[in-house]
Amino acid sequence: MDHPRCDATVAWAALQGHFEAHGRELDLREAFSRDAGRFATFSLEAAGLFADLSKNLWDLKTRKLLIELAREVGLEGRREAMLAGAAINTTEGRAVLHTALRAPRGQGPHSADVHGVLDRLLDFAEQVRDTAASGIRHVVNIGIGGSDLGPQMVVPALDAFAHPGITLHFVSNVDGHDITPVLRKLKPAETLFIVASKTFTTQETMANAAVARQWFLENGGTDIAKHFVGATTNLEAAAAFGIHTTFGFWDWVGGRYSLWSAIGLPIAIAVGSEHFRALLAGAHAMDRHFATAPLEANLPALLGLLDVWYRNFHKFTSRSVAPYHQGLKRLPAYLQQLEMESNGKCVDLDGAPLPFGTSPVVWGEPGTNGQHAYFQMLHQGTDVIPVEFIAVKHPTHGHADLHAKALANCLAQSQALMQGKATDAALAESAPTASASLDKLTVARHRTFPGNRPSTTLLIDTLTPHALGALIALYEHRVFTSGAVWGINPFDQWGVELGKALANQLLPRITAAGPGDGSGLDASTAGLLARLKS
Repeated sequence: MDHPRCDATVAWAALQGHFEAHGRELDLREAFSRDAGRFATFSLEAAGLFADLSKNLWDLKTRKLLIELAREVGLEGRREAMLAGAAINTTEGRAVLHTALRAPRGQGPHSADVHGVLDRLLDFAEQVRDTAASGIRHVVNIGIGGSDLGPQMVVPALDAFAHPGITLHFVSNVDGHDITPVLRKLKPAETLFIVASKTFTTQETMANAAVARQWFLENGGTDIAKHFVGATTNLEAAAAFGIHTTFGFWDWVGGRYSLWSAIGLPIAIAVGSEHFRALLAGAHAMDRHFATAPLEANLPALLGLLDVWYRNFHKFTSRSVAPYHQGLKRLPAYLQQLEMESNGKCVDLDGAPLPFGTSPVVWGEPGTNGQHAYFQMLHQGTDVIPVEFIAVKHPTHGHADLHAKALANCLAQSQALMQGKATDAALAESAPTASASLDKLTVARHRTFPGNRPSTTLLIDTLTPHALGALIALYEHRVFTSGAVWGINPFDQWGVELGKALANQLLPRITAAGPGDGSGLDASTAGLLARLKS
């Protein structure tokens, strides 16, 4: 590495001292009491998104030291190298240029290639959307990982902009219980299948594609070339399958960053070319913010630095994402791959083991559902878990009373996490559902909330394609920031491969006739195989 690893920097040592002296005991309630301008100091806007970072466990000194850490490890240089197309994915010798996919024509690397595919992709999407001519009423995206999670997240998020006559379906799991109920709803003549696999060899995707083709033929389908298209670069394998319409992308597009590429075909079919271009434009707006804003006012960078502060100094091991918009119901699952597959690494760029934690566990559910599931733990559990709230000011439905309730709950939850409730306050309240056999102090202790639990709130004016694009790009650059500070490669995923290789070895043992052959296996795997084959 050209720069010192984070734990060898002056700033890291200073942060450790600051944490021990002030950070560990910082109380948000006292911080707001001392500083009437705290909200303004720790809030900022980027590409149309507003972020309130004031309820986080940091102060001006923390922010200053985190920015010094970013500069000392060379964050700005790594950012510039990524945007310029340098091979920053060092373990695979690849550039990382998902930002080029949303750059305006003529303004990014590989622009002619990118916009050539984009124009053709959007022309095809518009042909499918002309349902009177195409006859298509259902589109089934068959993919997994980044070829599934991105489109599956975006399509429901932009439901207000979707074609009313086309239903999108997503199949990813190799378990037949995923594809079977989808096929049950379809007619071959009305269905378009998208097989999304860059190599056209992805195990789960190709297994499901084979099932879809068999179903198509067995149920009267007669034109595979018309009803199956590919998002792939392997034209020969696609042709052997019967697919002649393909849309490619490049090895500098990582799977979890690919929804902006040909993998976004189901999005384009759902919302149309105009809205797909707006999605790209929103992401590009956040790209420009990340590229040009000083670190002191750079929203993705500050969020990534906060993640380092929480993971490595406070030792928080997870973060909950709570979007208060039902359309964002798949956002936590999407972010799991984006962050945990990117930064779930235990060695640095030089292959040296890391003595500190990297990616937190990312999880969540839409509010208000999450309030009736896991928020109990957020408020009173023994672990402190930072929470990320996402609120949308204007709904795209006409039920103003419901939207007001959702917003009130969103603000109330972050307020409650910070304020908590003292035992004295609980004693002064009545608790009509409490057991009459318990004394008041015992009941009050059960109704005490420690408070001082951190949260971030992101506000979106309206969940438009532009706003969603900016939000997704915000998370991408945030993950890049924390990965750069930790000195790891966020763009490979070797951990995905090990289990697949072992599955290939076990599959013949499972499908073979007779009892399972456990020779050479560990006792547990051999025992499980025997039970499955008995």
